[in-house]
Amino acid sequence: MSNFGSRTQEVPATQVERRRWERLPLWIPVFVRGTDEQGRQFLDFTSTLNVSAGGTLLAVRRNVRPSTKLSVEVPAAPVPESLGLRPSVKTLKGDVLRVEPRGSGFVVALGFASPLAGDQS
Repeated sequence: MSNFGSRTQEVPATQVERRRWERLPLWIPVFVRGTDEQGRQFLDFTSTLNVSAGGTLLAVRRNVRPSTKLSVEVPAAPVPESLGLRPSVKTLKGDVLRVEPRGSGFVVALGFASPLAGDQS
């Protein structure tokens, strides 16, 4: 997935930052479920490129349309039984905000249906 490396761009001082939450550069392996441009359902194993409370940037192999609904499933890591914890898969749902071709795939900006954290006002 080396074709999906992040690029740093400087924001002009006159441009106002519109994001409500800080983005963290986290490469987390995830499963993405959705419907492609031909209307076929898919399940792909991929990675986040960054994550915030309001959404994530994903590296995907398929072209999806803006406003497409996707679910991102974060697989549970194995947990020793002695800890008494039950592993669970975390599923986050959202809408595709932006799609950019990148190398042999696409970078998808996904806005979560519900933020991961409370309002930071």
